[in-house]
Amino acid sequence: MAPEALEQVNAVRTLVIVLGDQLDRESAALDDFDPAQDCIWMAEVANESTHVWSHKQRISLFLAAMRRFRDDQRELGRRVAYRTLYSHPESTLGDALRADLGMLAPCGVRMVRPGDYRVQAMLNAVLTESGVAVKHVPDRHFLVSIGQFSRGADERNSTRLEHFYRQARVRLGILREPDGKSPTGGSWNFDRKNRGTFGREGPGQIAHPVSFGLDSSTREVLALVETHFHSHPGNQAAFDWPVTPAQARSALDDFIEYRLGGFGRYQDAMWTGETYLYHARLSSSLNLKLISPREVVQAVVEAYRAGRAPIEAVEGFVRQVLGWREYVRGLYWRHMPESLDENALGAHADLPRLYWTGETQMRCLSEVIGQTLRTGYAHHIQRLMVAGLFAQLLGVRPRAVHEWFLAVYVDAVEWVELPNTLGMSQYADGGRMASKPYVASGRYIQRMSNYCQGCRFDPGESTGDRACPFTTLYWNFLLEHRAKFSRHPRAALQWRSLD
Repeated sequence: MAPEALEQVNAVRTLVIVLGDQLDRESAALDDFDPAQDCIWMAEVANESTHVWSHKQRISLFLAAMRRFRDDQRELGRRVAYRTLYSHPESTLGDALRADLGMLAPCGVRMVRPGDYRVQAMLNAVLTESGVAVKHVPDRHFLVSIGQFSRGADERNSTRLEHFYRQARVRLGILREPDGKSPTGGSWNFDRKNRGTFGREGPGQIAHPVSFGLDSSTREVLALVETHFHSHPGNQAAFDWPVTPAQARSALDDFIEYRLGGFGRYQDAMWTGETYLYHARLSSSLNLKLISPREVVQAVVEAYRAGRAPIEAVEGFVRQVLGWREYVRGLYWRHMPESLDENALGAHADLPRLYWTGETQMRCLSEVIGQTLRTGYAHHIQRLMVAGLFAQLLGVRPRAVHEWFLAVYVDAVEWVELPNTLGMSQYADGGRMASKPYVASGRYIQRMSNYCQGCRFDPGESTGDRACPFTTLYWNFLLEHRAKFSRHPRAALQWRSLD
């Protein structure tokens, strides 16, 4: 079947390709769009949900947001050639584009860089084969271009986050004192104040993030996913994600009003039954480009200027958006595709089945994996120091860990997920991102959460029937990698404790 509205699309001057993670209403690809001559091309294809075994909510979020973007563009009078899921025989984006290039016969194609090397290679091959003129336009969504990242890395001969983050703050004038040189609050980084725990009393009452009603289009998508992806992980009962720019802005306003103030101090804390705590729940909206990092950073900084949030909260949040998010994008495009198969620690174990079921006697893993399967979400410490840490200590193949993270989190796009998983979580890159492995025993989880309460395992025990698997595997990890790290300047203390 031909794509929707194809019969109205003829005499195409420029075909503007818009992918599922490019729903930017201000995209440079839409500059000078002429409704009489140009056409937007979008496609839903099953392969984008099956090349990794994607969480149902992840599939639904992409499709629902794509359809709302399509409808918005048509309301503006723009032509959209849109392929709905299973309305066509083509199984990949490349196949779908090839078929439509033949039918639409555009004079040229315009697009921004995809967020996935695999997709970029696929589409570039089809476009080269077709012989159509292609214009790649800058991605204005991001605050730092790939070229700027590469030049900075080459100048310093280093790709450390802190160097990148300070340089970006200076260039963009974010959280700077009036003299233009000093950082706001007297420090570039307030990480030392961002490691608070809740103590025995717990987090208390925290406002739940604003909820979004399901419109008829989203309900249709949820039903479609249940029909065609019924065997995929997760469930959709709790689906409640922004699918429009207005909803994303509402989520931002809600975060600033009710949770930003506590974000800095408690961003690393975890608690049973508390999915979001003080986190913003904006990553999916940012990664689908429903909202821009400029708008998010500006709003948070303005909240600080207005006395609505302390500097450690605001700087910690800015570091996540301007620091980590832009930084990992630069790393991804600088080192792909080689980084996909990096395995510096020689890890070769299979990913345990519990990652797909949440069934385990380890309460921390049961809590985090169970939450992930219910909601498609976990905050960064749950991902790094519970789900990711166990896989690293167990010696799971890094690519298998990467594919799981890409599959189960609704905000996962490969450019942001892969460097975090392979570099920060699994040390598969050999230290390019993190100078030493982020490994810890069960004591860390005990300190940062209440997960250990009532668990049959004791984080203080490394041997015996009640030994915490995290603690046992931690010491085993140190033993296995003693030769590599025992004299490392930042890791030697851990290995000396082994002795």
